Amino acid sequence: MLPPSSQYSEKNRRHIWSAQDPPMDLATSGAASARESSKAVVVGRRTGLTVCSLLLLSLLIYACMGPTELFSSTEFSVLQRPFDARKNVERDELGIALEGTSMKNKMLIIAILNKAYIGENGMLDLFLQSLHQGENTEFLINYLLLVAVDELAFNRCKALRLHCYYLVSEGVSFSQEAFYMSGNFTKMMWRRTQFLRDVLRRGYSFIFTDMDILWLRNPLTRLNGGEDLQISCDNYNGQPFDAASNLINTGFYFISANSRTIALFDRWYGAMNSSSGMKDQDVLLKMNFDGVFEQLDMKVRYLDTDYFSGFCQKSKDFRKVITVHANCCIGSNAKLIDLRAFMEAWKIYNGTSNASWPKHKSCLLAKNRKLILVS
Repeated sequence: MLPPSSQYSEKNRRHIWSAQDPPMDLATSGAASARESSKAVVVGRRTGLTVCSLLLLSLLIYACMGPTELFSSTEFSVLQRPFDARKNVERDELGIALEGTSMKNKMLIIAILNKAYIGENGMLDLFLQSLHQGENTEFLINYLLLVAVDELAFNRCKALRLHCYYLVSEGVSFSQEAFYMSGNFTKMMWRRTQFLRDVLRRGYSFIFTDMDILWLRNPLTRLNGGEDLQISCDNYNGQPFDAASNLINTGFYFISANSRTIALFDRWYGAMNSSSGMKDQDVLLKMNFDGVFEQLDMKVRYLDTDYFSGFCQKSKDFRKVITVHANCCIGSNAKLIDLRAFMEAWKIYNGTSNASWPKHKSCLLAKNRKLILVS
């Protein structure tokens, strides 16, 4: 909830928008239930329940609920692991946006939005469609912060009554699609890393997700406790803690805010000037192979592509898949066409193990065209 206007001027609020200010058009019964369940806990405290009573009630609920039900609640960050992030009292625009979006234990979902994604039936619409139509995913919209990198994207976010933050980058425009490995693309990726480091420093844990990812099931049911970083892979070798040969992808990861992960982001962003021509993901991959995670005493889990799937390595089982990432694909149009085909296949999925994904033909064509142009 935003602070009273008497304390914060309109100038101070120009780069944030809270979905809690006006009624939320995108909110659903599932999302509302999640909010109401959070309120119920507060009401319980106010009616004088003792700590022992609450503990007994929690144990009874735990005994009656399966693990999937338990971790599909908004209390995931409490149940999943303790986190040792420092307290922070910053009340600038970003601080207000993070506080208004996050769960009670300072965990949220973050995605970057620019003009290229906001068109009708574009990437943003498909991303939100997957959250609305996925299994137990709709309530997660309440904890999604869209970080707009241009004014048009910010205005579109506000029109949809979502949680929005306007990330200003002096002297650089990110309003258009940045083609893979172009100069603007590399700058955008490093600006993203700098911003996410700031979020960690404020004590917020988060799931970062690219917009070209379908959320078909609630990922919180598979993100295990105890790890500092849980990160998706272009190619997964079957070993969740093997740093040597799992090829990471920074398009989807869950990171806990603590001294180790902040130190990682300090090193990662600090390597920008000595990594000319490399995007942030390639630098982090090199750091991984060089043993930086181990040096920082981090526990890192590499996410199984059977659950966190993508075009590089598709899930073999419809019954397991949680997210689908349009990786190993060049261009927004190609990604959109093939992701829509995947979304349609998901909508008609009947629960059987022999269902199959469509081929990502447009992405393969775009990739082949790129290779021809380069050669």
